[in-house]
Amino acid sequence: MSSFSSPHFMYLFALKSGKKKLAYGQSPADALDILRIRLSEQEMNEIVADQFIKINQRDLQQYVGELG
Repeated sequence: MSSFSSPHFMYLFALKSGKKKLAYGQSPADALDILRIRLSEQEMNEIVADQFIKINQRDLQQYVGELG
């Protein structure tokens, strides 16, 4: 069964630097798990896991300047 048979969403997680990190997944926890595969432990430590917003892909452009 494909992982994309269930809906995935985009999340912006706050970083300690004040920027945001874009992630996707079925839930915020799933999105963080996907980031753990891609990022180093040091990069993951910069993410504030309980501070996130769920966004639509069509709204992504308005957040580009906040990404870090």
